[in-house]
Amino acid sequence: MNPAQFNQVTVIKKANIYFDGKCISHTVQFDDGSKKTVGVILPTEKPLVFETHVPERMEIISGECRVKIADQAESELYRAGQSFYVPGSSRFSIETIEPIDYVCHLEG
Repeated sequence: MNPAQFNQVTVIKKANIYFDGKCISHTVQFDDGSKKTVGVILPTEKPLVFETHVPERMEIISGECRVKIADQAESELYRAGQSFYVPGSSRFSIETIEPIDYVCHLEG
C-alpha cells in the first residue's frame, strides 16, 4: 500500500466539523470494517479537548502540535511523521499554531 493514500475505501461525504470549524475531518471506511478519519486542525487560541470512545492513534501528516493525553501533567510536542496513542474512554487536548493534517486510526 502506498503510505500517501488509501485504496479501495468508502469515504463518507458529510464532514465531521468540531469546535466551530477548527477541526474538520471525513470518515474513511475499509472493506474489513475498520475506520479512520482524515482531517485538518486549524490554529487554535486554546487547546481543543476531544473525548475518545475507542483507542485512537493520531498520525500527524504535516505541521506540529502540542498534546496532553488524559491527566498528563505536561503536553508533548508532535511533528509530521510522528503519532500518539490515546486509550479508549479517555480524552486528549491538542493545540497548534499552524494547520495540521492528520489521520486518526480508530483501533476499537
